[in-house]
Amino acid sequence: MKIVTWNVNGIRARHAQFAELVARDKPDVICLQEIKASMAQVPDAVAALDGYWSYWHGAGGYSGVALHISRQFSPQEPPFTHPDFDHETRIVQAEIADTTYASVYVPNGGKDFEAKVAFMNALRGYAAAIRSSGRKLILCGDINVALTETDVHPKERKPGIIGQRSDERLLLASIIAEGLVDVGRKLDPDNENLFTWWAPWRNLRQRNIGWRLDYVLASTSIAERAVSSEVQRELGTSDHGAVVVTFD
Repeated sequence: MKIVTWNVNGIRARHAQFAELVARDKPDVICLQEIKASMAQVPDAVAALDGYWSYWHGAGGYSGVALHISRQFSPQEPPFTHPDFDHETRIVQAEIADTTYASVYVPNGGKDFEAKVAFMNALRGYAAAIRSSGRKLILCGDINVALTETDVHPKERKPGIIGQRSDERLLLASIIAEGLVDVGRKLDPDNENLFTWWAPWRNLRQRNIGWRLDYVLASTSIAERAVSSEVQRELGTSDHGAVVVTFD
C-alpha cells in the first residue's frame, strides 16, 4: 500500500503537477490539503481521476481537502464522510474494511489560535473514538505543528511562535498517543533535515531550511508494516513537499 499526502496550496495552480505525481507513483490512497477550490472549480483534468474514487471537499479560494482511493485498492466505492467537528472544509474520511483513512488540514492558528486548539482537541477525540471502536486509522495531512525542535531547521527555530509552541506540540503528541505512530519519524528517527514545508523566500526550499508540518499517522499495527517514507521536495511549486509512505 502506498499513501501520498500533499498540501498543494491550490489545485487550480498545480493540477498538472498533481497529475504527474499520480501517473508516476500510482498511490493507493491520496490525501490533499489546501485545494482552494470548490468541486466546480477543480480542473477537469483531475476532477475525476482515472482509476480512482475521488472526493473533493472545498468551498472556494481557502482551505479544502481531497481524498482519492484507487479502485484496485478498493473495488467498491467507499463512503466519504466528515466528522462532526469539520469546519471550513478541513477533513474528509473514508472507511475501507477495518481501517479509516482521513485527509486533514489543521488551521494555521495565526488569525484564530483558539480555533486551532479546538480543532486539535476534536482531532484527539476523533482518534480516541476510532481506537475505542476497534478500528484502525491512517490520518494524513498538514497538521501545522512541528512536533519537536528537530522538526524545525535551527535557522527557523523561534521559541513561542505559532507552529512551534509547547502547547501545540503537547496537543499533537496527545493525538499520536491515541494508538498512532508518526511513520515518517519512525523510519527516519535521526534525520535532522527532514522537513516538508519551506517559507517561499530566500531560496529556503532549495537550501532545505524548513519545518516538518505534514504527517502520516497510522495505527500501530499498520505502522509496523511501513517500509519507506520520503518527502518529494523537488516536486512542483507548492510550499509543501509531498510525503510518500509505502507499507508492506
